[in-house]
Amino acid sequence: MSLEKLNEWKCFGGSQSVYAHASRATGTRMEFAVFRPAGTGPFPVLYWLSGLTCTWENFVTKAGAQRWAAEQGVMIVCPDTSPRGDDVPDAADEYDFGKGAGFYVNATQQPWAKHYRMYDYVVDELPALVESDIEGASDVRGISGHSMGGHGALTLALRHPERFRSVSAFSPIVAPARVPWGEKALGRYLGDDTAAWLEHDACSLIQSRGWQGDILVDQGDADTFLEQQLRPGLFEDACAKSGTRLTLRMQPGYDHSYYFVSSFIGDHVAWHAERLKG
Repeated sequence: MSLEKLNEWKCFGGSQSVYAHASRATGTRMEFAVFRPAGTGPFPVLYWLSGLTCTWENFVTKAGAQRWAAEQGVMIVCPDTSPRGDDVPDAADEYDFGKGAGFYVNATQQPWAKHYRMYDYVVDELPALVESDIEGASDVRGISGHSMGGHGALTLALRHPERFRSVSAFSPIVAPARVPWGEKALGRYLGDDTAAWLEHDACSLIQSRGWQGDILVDQGDADTFLEQQLRPGLFEDACAKSGTRLTLRMQPGYDHSYYFVSSFIGDHVAWHAERLKG
């Protein structure tokens, strides 16, 4: 898996880079971004999963995380949110499905199954590539994300505690099997078997599998998606039932935007650094 470096910028003493490679998981060309702090490492790696309609670029240019990652000595890796390319099927008139909306699952239904394999990409292929080809990257990993990416961070960590030591989220879709965004995506990608959906539902997973550590979630109380799509109270209840330590911070007046993410990303980077270096 050879890497092509597309861009690199000096940033807070380190570097912000963008790479491309041919992905075995998706069968497409994939891009991802890496912030590498100054120094030789090895650095713990925080994987950031973005939300609907996003690419790697939204977080890199809007969240302001590089400053905090530089202070904490943490590398940040940001993949895309779906496969891309002319041969990749899409639902061009639907922002919440298709390109930009891979939901971090391996699709089993046609025509999506050939390329929409973001689960394998994030869990297996991308970390292997980062750890072999990015100087200073260690195999000590945390994961976080926003909205659809918060769903991805929680579900991938809960299913793979041996791979991810820490997990947090902003405005996550915690119960996709019970909200419109998730019902649409999981139904089309995975089919009608709702038992398969629950393997990608954080509320179900936390009750069936638990989590070895604690979890941090930030949610704006002025988020227009709060009641219909996000429903963090369901995750709070599920964590209480499973005995999982959850810090759910309802942030007054904040919405679903990157203004919200940028306001609290420093807390999340420091939180991950403490657990990844501890």
